[in-house]
Amino acid sequence: MIPLEDFFNDVVGKAQRGLGLTNEVLAQKADLSVDQILAAKEGAKDADTLLKLAPVLGLDGPALVTMAEGGWYPQPVDLAGLAQCNTTYHDMTVNAYLLWDPATLEAVAFDTGATAEPMVAKIKELGLKLKILFLTHTHPDHVADIGSLAAPWVLISDREPLAAAQTFTVGESWQVGGLSIESRSTWGHSKGGTTFVVRGLAQPVAIVGDALFSSSMGGGAVSFVDALATNRKEIFSLPDETVIAPGHGPMTTLAEEKAHNPFYPEFK
Repeated sequence: MIPLEDFFNDVVGKAQRGLGLTNEVLAQKADLSVDQILAAKEGAKDADTLLKLAPVLGLDGPALVTMAEGGWYPQPVDLAGLAQCNTTYHDMTVNAYLLWDPATLEAVAFDTGATAEPMVAKIKELGLKLKILFLTHTHPDHVADIGSLAAPWVLISDREPLAAAQTFTVGESWQVGGLSIESRSTWGHSKGGTTFVVRGLAQPVAIVGDALFSSSMGGGAVSFVDALATNRKEIFSLPDETVIAPGHGPMTTLAEEKAHNPFYPEFK
């Protein structure tokens, strides 16, 4: 089992930084002491403190408490035509994905992880024909091994170009065998962050990069406000059965994230 990417205190910290609140201002707004704020951010699992913090930070309180108590983990995803490859990059792990049409064996890849060797092995094992490597964004852990895949086409949003890739304009779509791939802008964590929605398998799949994690989301390094807004518009508008394939942590479904992700209280 791949652990959740973030702990509850990571969620608190991301929301606080994104909103630009100092410890003192956050304490005042939540009717807490600065010491209580610091304790929560250091991992103190005090439910009363978290329930006071949550509304100030735009988070769902019960979901945050459940996260602190380790009370939920997504159901395993087992979908024919989808493989998650999890590799170690420095002190963390990162995901890359292969999707293929079981009838034609034509395949597409999404990101590379620290090494593309697991994907290369899967391609050989199943006799897949890799057509395109799509990149969700250019952060090093996602593009570290483009060369090993030797994809005929490597594509990235023109909002975040990369020398090793050709650019496209978000909104474009592609057809590979029985798979249709649609690009959606989910920027905020990075300038050109892109979610790819793949249809043609038993369930739709959204490869979201670092836009969304199970029970969390990527840090709003470029714009926290836009990261939240584009996720709501482009990911949370998808069907509930959509598989969410994130850049870090376990796969999940949109229905599960609506029920359990603290960053999206309006779905609870």
